[in-house]
Formats: sequence, structure tokens, C-alpha cells
Amino acid sequence: MPPKPVPLLLLTRPEPASRRFAAAVAHLGLPVVISPVLCIRPVAHDAARLAAARGLVFTSVNAVPAAGAGRGRPAICVGPATAEAARAPGFAVTEGPGDAARMMPLLRGLDAGWLHPHGAHVAKELPVPGMVVYDQLPMPLTPEAQAVLAGTAPVILPLFSPRSARLLAGQAGGARAPLWLVPISAAARAAWQNPADRVVIAPAPDAEGMICALERLLGAEQSM
Repeated sequence: MPPKPVPLLLLTRPEPASRRFAAAVAHLGLPVVISPVLCIRPVAHDAARLAAARGLVFTSVNAVPAAGAGRGRPAICVGPATAEAARAPGFAVTEGPGDAARMMPLLRGLDAGWLHPHGAHVAKELPVPGMVVYDQLPMPLTPEAQAVLAGTAPVILPLFSPRSARLLAGQAGGARAPLWLVPISAAARAAWQNPADRVVIAPAPDAEGMICALERLLGAEQSM
């Protein structure tokens, strides 16, 4: 009996985030292909207002560069990667639990001096005045990613947001390879409108939850 083909991990977040996730799952020994379906582009914004804010709420690493020097100002960050990015320019960081929904208790009682710099597309509105500082623009899959989807080895697709799930589904509709989905949430799963061979939803909507779901997926495969 021929050996089973080795599954491939196709990462479609913006490249820095994809590389961080690839490093976090390197212990699984999976071949990795990185092909972002979104790219981050700064947009014009009121930099003076941002610099004058008493405190900032960061729900993405991508918003941190727009905020400039921290100067010891408080920053509430959605999770560890964003917290690390905000500490570097000098913010006094409070680290959240990993997703916007669960960080809501940290936002109670914030005054009007706080701002939430964010992207043009947000998954959840926060009770903090917002400011768009970057856009997330769609990108086509690379030829390497297209070849992987046209192959015969299973392709594992982590889906980190409903929007990226929709964008990826729109480009992977004719995939020949078996598709194994790892959605970060039920909403990300619902945004995927194509067939899928296997699905394991993350038990928590953060990087640790995604790693856990990926490990479960591979564990189930090895038990077959």
C-alpha cells in the first residue's frame, strides 16, 4: 500500500504574520507554503490626534507603526504578538487574552482620551473611538499556492478571519487537492462557501487555539 501523501500547510495571512505562525508550528514538521491573500497598506489619517491620545487600544500588530512613539502611554493590546510590537516603541502595555471579544472587559470605563487605530475592515466594533490607519487589500494566490491546490496532497488551510476565508474561497473554488480547514471561529467557517474534506474549528479564537486545532487535525489523521 503506497504511503499517504504528506499534508501541506498553506498560510494566507500577510507575510510577517504567516511567518510567525509557521515558526510556532515548526514542531509539526509540515511543509509550508506562504501566499498572502491580503496585503497591508497604510492610509492617510490624523497623526496628530493619534499622537495626542492618552491611551491606545491595539487589536492588530499592523496598527502599531501608525501610533509612533509610545512615550510611556498606556496601550491595551489584543494578545501577545500585538503586545510585543507595542512595547518596542515605548508603550506601557496591558496584554489581552488574544481576541477582541474577550478583551472587552479591559475596555470598560475608558475615557474619551483613548483611541483605537485599526484597519479598514474590522471584525468587531469596540466601545472606543476608532481611526482607520491601514487597509487590507486583496492579493491573488501565488503560482506555488495554485500548484499546491491543484495537486493531490491534502492542503491545510488555517482561516484567521471571515474576510480572509471569503477571499481564499473565491480563489480556491476549483481546487483538486483535499482541503482541510482550520477556522479560527464559527464565523470564519461560515464564510467558507466551498466544500471541505475535514474541518476542525479552533477551541479559542487566537493563535494558541489555532495551533491546538491544527494538532487535533493531524492527530485525527494519524489515528486513521
